[in-house]
Amino acid sequence: MKQTLQLKVSQQLTLTPQLQQSIKLLQMSTLDLSSELERYLLENPLLERSDGSDSPAPEGDAPATQESSNDTAEDRQQDSMELTDWGSGSGSGNRDGDDEFDPILNAPCRPTLREHLTAQMRETQLGRRDSALLALLIDELDDDGYLQTPLEEVAAELPLELDVEAEELETLRKLMMQFEPMGIGSRDLGEFLALQLGNLPPQTPSLPLARQLAGEHLALLGSRDYTRLKKILGVGEAELRAAHSLIATLRPRPTSGFDQGETHYVAPDIHVVRRGGRWVAQLNRGSLPKLQVNQLYANMLQQRDSSHNLSGQLQEARWLVKNIQQRFDTILKVSESIVERQQAFFEHGEVAMRPLILRDIADELGLHESTISRVTTQKYLLCSRGLFELKYFFGNALETDSGGECSATAIKALIRQIIDSEDGKKPLSDSAIADKLTAQGIQVARRTVAKYREAMQIPPVSLRKAL
Repeated sequence: MKQTLQLKVSQQLTLTPQLQQSIKLLQMSTLDLSSELERYLLENPLLERSDGSDSPAPEGDAPATQESSNDTAEDRQQDSMELTDWGSGSGSGNRDGDDEFDPILNAPCRPTLREHLTAQMRETQLGRRDSALLALLIDELDDDGYLQTPLEEVAAELPLELDVEAEELETLRKLMMQFEPMGIGSRDLGEFLALQLGNLPPQTPSLPLARQLAGEHLALLGSRDYTRLKKILGVGEAELRAAHSLIATLRPRPTSGFDQGETHYVAPDIHVVRRGGRWVAQLNRGSLPKLQVNQLYANMLQQRDSSHNLSGQLQEARWLVKNIQQRFDTILKVSESIVERQQAFFEHGEVAMRPLILRDIADELGLHESTISRVTTQKYLLCSRGLFELKYFFGNALETDSGGECSATAIKALIRQIIDSEDGKKPLSDSAIADKLTAQGIQVARRTVAKYREAMQIPPVSLRKAL
């Protein structure tokens, strides 16, 4: 082998620490950003909370580029910039009371389903063996509160020396079904419905027929085969409708009404208000962090050698303040562009949503599509029509007969309107819905209607039939 030297020229993109921090902050949600800033406040003594009383609001954009470590007048001015003064007049106004109090962090923690059931089990007079077996059954529950695992399988997985029989587990399961929420541990929907019907007063109208439906013909009822049900049961439409209505009042699963999932809080970044006949976007003042560089420490470091230990932390503090400013400036610019393009939505609703893609906003603002994607993810807009993620306002376009375009969101809204107004006894097929859209000048294939209907979790025509 022969050794040689080669000269190779190449280019590669190197992200400065400040740019990396800017990208990281940009893709965070407002609540995640608050947690991240708490960490910075604990780790960097050059950062402090701002009371928003005497500092000027920043003007212009702060680009995330590498800056010199030398102190300049611009740096000293930036040190005193407060994030609380941005977006003046944009929403909630000043809040009274303790600024340190966080109602979200102080909200009571709701117990999980397992903790809720275990607490009830401790209140019973069960021995150690029965308590351990009942705890095992609680662990076997699915997310809906059903115990679908056969008890024979549960018993077979236990050590032989325990000598556990399925009958013993069944006794404990019946006990668990009396816990709150009632019916927890039912084998299936039929058993759960039968339990609820059994607790109703005997004089309840249509109760016997409802019990028969839940116990023997639940599959036919689920498929809405009403013609066959009337023939098998020998009843008329009015009787079947009354029994069906009674079953519809029951809980569909044992955990209904018991919130097992973690609550996710969302803070709006943007408020949309009407001003001068137009809808405009404004920053939510309540979401802006109160943070600034500690000016006392910064002035002390300026009089010392730049190689001091805290010089790096001073630079990091300045970067953080500028990057947070740039984050909210970018969110506001993107939101303003979205609101301006979607004026019809804020005026008339989903049916007036215009087609919009990330590239449209990126080209207008001179940003990369990836930046627009980060800005519109986990960032929320509050308007008179509700709370929406910024991504909601983007959708592909479909052509109309007039040569224009219609967004996918508007088509979904039209499909929902058509289905909501259909005859329950003769619901419309996907093909019929496509024909109605064609009559309105919107060319949509049947499979597209089916895809949009499924995305909106609307059942097919066979399951929408009503008595």
